[in-house]
Amino acid sequence: MHRRKLAALTALAAASLVFPLGALAQADYPSKPVRIIVPFPPGGTSDVMGRMLADELTKILKQPFIIENIGGAGGTIGTERASKMTPDGYTLIQTGVGQNAVAHGLDPNLKYNSLTDFVHISQVHSGPNVLVVNPTTPFRTVKDVVDYAKANPGKLDYGYTHAASGHMAMELFKQTSGVFMTGIPYRGGGPMLTDILGGTIPMMFINQDAALPHVRAGKLRALAVTSAQRNPLYPDVPTIAESGYRGFEALSWSGISALKGTPQPIVDKLEAAVRQAMQTDAIRQRMSAVGFIIPEQGATPYTAFVKQQIDTWTRVIKTANIKPQ
Repeated sequence: MHRRKLAALTALAAASLVFPLGALAQADYPSKPVRIIVPFPPGGTSDVMGRMLADELTKILKQPFIIENIGGAGGTIGTERASKMTPDGYTLIQTGVGQNAVAHGLDPNLKYNSLTDFVHISQVHSGPNVLVVNPTTPFRTVKDVVDYAKANPGKLDYGYTHAASGHMAMELFKQTSGVFMTGIPYRGGGPMLTDILGGTIPMMFINQDAALPHVRAGKLRALAVTSAQRNPLYPDVPTIAESGYRGFEALSWSGISALKGTPQPIVDKLEAAVRQAMQTDAIRQRMSAVGFIIPEQGATPYTAFVKQQIDTWTRVIKTANIKPQ
């Protein structure tokens, strides 16, 4: 009897150590460097947003937050790889419109689920596309474009990069306005920008930060932005909604997420740290300089936003019958 009591007490003591040790590990988080997978190559908007946030999280949480770029297939390669990592809070993933919304409409066999494989911590940035035309065209308003396109079906060209936010904005615009225009595909935004500046194509949707220097120099004419409200860097440019298409919105966005199964105390700590980071002068000044908006912060609004974006772009893609490349 004595031996049985001793064994039971020993087992109870051992079990009692498990929870405190696990809780201590979570309380000490992070106790080593944290990796943020950015599923795009260095240098683009996604990479810039990821590094900006990583810098501030490093200061707030007193451990290095290190960017790892894993590009390819519109962000899906890096996202798929991240979905298989250990959910311990030491690997985070930058989520965004292409890989976590558009990809679900394009590929029914996508090897991850943006709603069930990740815990969405907070949205980081949001910004519109801008409908721009070469200034040699006669178009000065959205109405001018729609009127011409309706009078000349298929004779108005535009440039696009497959499944990018500008492509999605154009498809939504065509469906909303009921016009038929001819898309000219490009493998990247650089060549497409070169061609519209040179007059090879008359129009396109492009991220507002990329368009801004050319609009300011008079090399492109901005007709409308795709956000619900006017963009502060384009105060005189109306929204598509203001131009006659109420409710129109098409955004470029990114956020930060963890892997499903990450302990809730770690998720909560990261959410609080991201909120704090997004209020710093460094991030506010950098975002406003390029016309990006700091969205509502937190896991609840970001999770709902991701679902809404998946629904929106899946519907647009199916209507347009867009296929993966």
